[in-house]
Amino acid sequence: MKKIAAISALCLFTCALSAQEADVAIIEMKPHASNPLGYATTDVTVKAGQKVKLTLNNTGSIAPQPHNFILIKPGKEMAVGAQANAMMTDPQAMAKSYVPDAAKDDIIANTKLVMPNSSETIEFTAPAEAGDYPYMCTFPGHWLLMKGVMHITK
Repeated sequence: MKKIAAISALCLFTCALSAQEADVAIIEMKPHASNPLGYATTDVTVKAGQKVKLTLNNTGSIAPQPHNFILIKPGKEMAVGAQANAMMTDPQAMAKSYVPDAAKDDIIANTKLVMPNSSETIEFTAPAEAGDYPYMCTFPGHWLLMKGVMHITK
């Protein structure tokens, strides 16, 4: 009887884990195959408050370069981009993965700088408020072209 109870408890635990994993949005970002200054995916949709597991897979581009992924609050794309441009004169920019310190309040989630033929996975919770949240790469000169939108829905 104890064995059956233990098996039942294990099944309930496993089913609960599977339900939690099913509610996670799995997203893979990578550079566009023929445009090294663009993401292959420029539109993604997740539910408000949903767990997100995002992998930046920096492979497959015709001109390999470092990239990052930064998810930004709506309306802050230009400000964060300008702060990223200002990092070009910062001797610590590479160590900071070209993530502007001045923009920390406007950044929801970000990867480190991912070198060619490497990847990084981050996990975060999507914003609770529905809307269109821009994302970009802030490596010098990239943010004007390498960007997209994460649509947060209710």
